[in-house]
Amino acid sequence: MLSFTGGLKVFLAMEPCDMRKGFDGLHAAVGERLKEDVRSGALFVFTNRRHTRLKVLYFDGTGLWLMTKRLEKGTFCWPRAAESGQTKLQLAPEAFALLTDGIDMHKATMRPWYERD
Repeated sequence: MLSFTGGLKVFLAMEPCDMRKGFDGLHAAVGERLKEDVRSGALFVFTNRRHTRLKVLYFDGTGLWLMTKRLEKGTFCWPRAAESGQTKLQLAPEAFALLTDGIDMHKATMRPWYERD
């Protein structure tokens, strides 16, 4: 089980990514596609076209972490890219936890006590 603090920023790359990419390829994608600094301490989340795999890039101050998750069945509930050409979406840590646990965020709603400002 992963746990993250409420102040953590989480950015989803809206467009699918080549899951063969490793540290260097995803580091470049954060700068070029998401226009963010990988050393900001945020989580950067990428998925494949079928939404069955995730890769998360994270800089902890001393080095890069690369975390992966593969679903045995089903797909991750991934938001659709907006028509405006949106390349990233910022999520609250709680929403990221729901995403990685396989909860469909389109049909489920967070209770008022669970929401953050």
